[in-house]
Amino acid sequence: MQTNFTPEQLRDPEIQVANRILRTCVHCGFCTATCPTFLLLGDELDSPRGRIYLIKDMLEGSRAATAEVVKHVDRCLSCLGCMTTCPSGVDYMHLVDHARTHIELTYVRPWHDRMLRTLLAMVLPHPARMRLALMATAVARPFARLVPARGTFGARLGAMMRLAPRTLPPPGSVERPAVHKAQGERRGRVALLAGCAQQVLSPSINDATVRLLTRMGIEVVVARGAGCCGALTHHMGKHDAAMIAARTNIEAWSREIEGAGLDAILVNTSGCGTTVKDYGFLFRGEPKWRDRAAKVSELALDISEYLDRIGYAPTREKPGLRVAYHAACSLQHGQRVTEAPKKLLRAAGFEVAEPAEAHLCCGSAGTYNMLQPELSGRLRERKLGNIAATRPDCIAAGNIGCLTQLAGEIPAVHTVELLDWMAGGPKPAALP
Repeated sequence: MQTNFTPEQLRDPEIQVANRILRTCVHCGFCTATCPTFLLLGDELDSPRGRIYLIKDMLEGSRAATAEVVKHVDRCLSCLGCMTTCPSGVDYMHLVDHARTHIELTYVRPWHDRMLRTLLAMVLPHPARMRLALMATAVARPFARLVPARGTFGARLGAMMRLAPRTLPPPGSVERPAVHKAQGERRGRVALLAGCAQQVLSPSINDATVRLLTRMGIEVVVARGAGCCGALTHHMGKHDAAMIAARTNIEAWSREIEGAGLDAILVNTSGCGTTVKDYGFLFRGEPKWRDRAAKVSELALDISEYLDRIGYAPTREKPGLRVAYHAACSLQHGQRVTEAPKKLLRAAGFEVAEPAEAHLCCGSAGTYNMLQPELSGRLRERKLGNIAATRPDCIAAGNIGCLTQLAGEIPAVHTVELLDWMAGGPKPAALP
């Protein structure tokens, strides 16, 4: 793709990156075949190729974002299926992230949109605040019918009410900084990202991760100061807030690396893993942080990658369960981890079913299911239909957002909970 940035514009490092990405695109349109929003809406501007044109025009003209640009960029899930499909290697992820930051800086959203986005950014990355917010939601739920269902505000409120659990699990054992000692001879030492929303919605995932790893001889550190990875705010265009969260993690993990050392930094929420693996890119222009960020990204692994590396093995008999494996977009497209989770589930004794259209997003996508509830709902029904066709006993996935989105008649369980169960841990509570 030909670009027309001026020499003055190209002095900006971010524009240099955008220019390089744009010039990689050859207009082939392969991305349209795997873009969820294009498949639903059939609008070229709701495809990666269409959004690329909009972003190019906006950046080249150094113009504030328009309502048209914002509408179509907001509809992007950042599922990154287009990057898996693209034969030219277009780095769409970093281009759309740049566009979102530009939108945040130059576009004034309607008041209710600004209010909701600010609220989400203030609450979701902080477990204590999120727990209080969900408790308040439970109190407010009976009055939700008083809010008109029509319109953007009503639809978003309804989506938030549906997604909020009716009861909250008690805090898990991994919520506070600690060192969880290996059982028997120590084979390795890792840090675990405890995360933010996952701690509140499903603390059993972190508990299962620590149990499994320590039984396998791995010492697990939950580092003091580490928290939200920054993904939630980053994908809303709130760049500064995301960078603050990332710096906090880099500092916390660097202390462990420089102290007793780490073999890996493990992430069991794939949306977070994609972001942590990208810290090196995010801090490439900051000399004070660049090397430490790159080291963190180098050590970052999804839990399934690490378990496959150290040789996971079950200790229980086969459970006789058929598991529909849902490939989270951030894992299969963002991190290109595709085989390890299925390999581990099969090794654990499960029959693994792969639903049709496995490459398509379920519609969760961080805050997308709250900000774009209509499109998210359509993608959820499409995904659940494909999953149900495999006649599974449960769904396995590696991302809390997907598990929350897909919760329903078929139990949805994190992959690591199933692996922990088959290696001596308790049966996941979600299973009948």
